[in-house]
Amino acid sequence: MNSLRRATAEVGAISRMVGGSLRCLPRFLGTSRKCAMLRHHTVQQLARVGGHSVGIVVLVVFVVGAVISMQIGPLLRDYGVVIMIADVAGIGFLRELGPMLTAVVLSGYAGASIAAELGTMKVGEEIDALRAMAIDPFLHLVVPRILACIVMTTCLSAIGDASGVLGGLAVGTFMMGIDPAAYLAELAWATELSDLISGLAKAVMFGGIVGGIACRFGLAVRGGADAVGRAATQTIVWSIVTLILADLLFTIGFYAIRVG
Repeated sequence: MNSLRRATAEVGAISRMVGGSLRCLPRFLGTSRKCAMLRHHTVQQLARVGGHSVGIVVLVVFVVGAVISMQIGPLLRDYGVVIMIADVAGIGFLRELGPMLTAVVLSGYAGASIAAELGTMKVGEEIDALRAMAIDPFLHLVVPRILACIVMTTCLSAIGDASGVLGGLAVGTFMMGIDPAAYLAELAWATELSDLISGLAKAVMFGGIVGGIACRFGLAVRGGADAVGRAATQTIVWSIVTLILADLLFTIGFYAIRVG
């Protein structure tokens, strides 16, 4: 019961943190110095979160797309429908694997980095120093990082979708003898705009989860340098578990709407 109560409290705290960050969006249109600083810090975090993650996301999702196609291709060929590799890759990555794999990669890279950075600042009393200078740590540190995670998870998810589909195309073309034009035509026939929209909606949610968990554990650090390492580890573990559960709930809701 204590574990469940603690988990519920953490989920509530993370939700409030993400919600508070989203409520700060109108400040980006402001002209004050604080608004300009918020925009500046957010752009910095966008570069940090996304700039170093693009290559990893492309590689991971491309390889997963190729491996799945290699596993399912021979089975489809036995039934004479090898062209349906395009269906599997398109629907699978647009709806599920693109946003999920992207978020998992970012939780291990950006999430752990954010938690360690904020934890180090907490241990070094830099956050207390910001408060002493009348600077809001939430607006200065948390909001840019959460918004950057949301934006970059969404953008990288779209790139990941394309990478996964290309992985299937590579296997289909070079190993299964599928004509690239036929693959793309089948892909266009099998997928719908709603597949892409649902995947990007998941990516927005996943980005908030990764950013919120990272900031929560980073700011909750107590003790010395070893606590910073634990915060980074907890961020990765909590992020992956929460992403899987959130994906399940989102998918159940999405299919309930489609069937209804």
